[in-house]
Amino acid sequence: MSKSTFAVSMVALGLSCSSVAMAESKIPVVTSFSVLGDLVQQVGGDHVEITNLVKANGDAHVYNPAPMDAKAIASAQLVVMNGLEFEGWMPRLLESSNFKGTKLLAAEGIETIKGHSCTCGGHGHHEHHDHDHDHDHDHDHDHDHDQHAHHDHDHHDHDHEHHHAHGEFDPHSWHSIKNVKVYVKNIEQGLAKADPKNAADYQRNAANYIQQLDKLDLELHKKVAQIPVEQRKVITPHAAFAYMARDYNIDFHAPQGTSTESEASAGDVAKIIKQIREEGIKAVFVENIADNRLIEQISRETDAEVGGKLYSDALSEPTGPAPTYLKMMEYNIDTIVNALK
Repeated sequence: MSKSTFAVSMVALGLSCSSVAMAESKIPVVTSFSVLGDLVQQVGGDHVEITNLVKANGDAHVYNPAPMDAKAIASAQLVVMNGLEFEGWMPRLLESSNFKGTKLLAAEGIETIKGHSCTCGGHGHHEHHDHDHDHDHDHDHDHDHDQHAHHDHDHHDHDHEHHHAHGEFDPHSWHSIKNVKVYVKNIEQGLAKADPKNAADYQRNAANYIQQLDKLDLELHKKVAQIPVEQRKVITPHAAFAYMARDYNIDFHAPQGTSTESEASAGDVAKIIKQIREEGIKAVFVENIADNRLIEQISRETDAEVGGKLYSDALSEPTGPAPTYLKMMEYNIDTIVNALK
């Protein structure tokens, strides 16, 4: 065998060994919905094999787990979910799949906002929450009875079996980059615990990604600053953007509550229409996961134009405008700013 043939053989052998090692070292991770799937991929890199349950453009509020979901969870080392009772179907799924691995609540330790039933202004009430509440168990729904008391549609009685009944806090916390930096640290620690030998890689990936988040946050604040504060008023189908409202001082209003399964009453819709007319609100938006007929009706009955589609509870498909978390945040802010200019 010539020297060059031997060298090529050794390189090929080295590549095949490294690819086998890489395949063997991938840890199986299940994520509950597409935003978390992307965040875990950013931190986990080549070391993780991700099965994401609620796919692109999917609505986690009304998701019905399939038998293959239980199978994926049964073989996972780590299950990553949002927490804050966003995935009301998850506790039963974990139980039925006899999951023995590590469960990670990505939103643990973020600065939460109290659940809003209908509208969420830029100065919405928020408070720090950094202790271990396992919000994925459907409990304590009486906390938000007062939040919903004025709604005609509160006929669900906060039944423990209604998986859309969120708890005390608004679960849509990924619409704050500040919060997602906490998510990333939690994911890094969860992966390092499940796979200690690659902890240094997870730490490096997380640090790099947090730098990208910080850079994007500065850019988005500059874009929003182009719009006078008094003009930053928008309507969305359901109340999913309270954290964006807080961080960027945008006034969001929604006829539906924090779940797409809650129904807007005729009174709620009339109130929104009156508000649009009185305050001269220019833009209403549809969502990638919501039934948008209500928004279209509101647009028809007012001078507010549909300013585009926002990605609320799910990323777009890979060929769409919001296939990653960074692109989703940029796309949503661009869409809002362009509609309000």
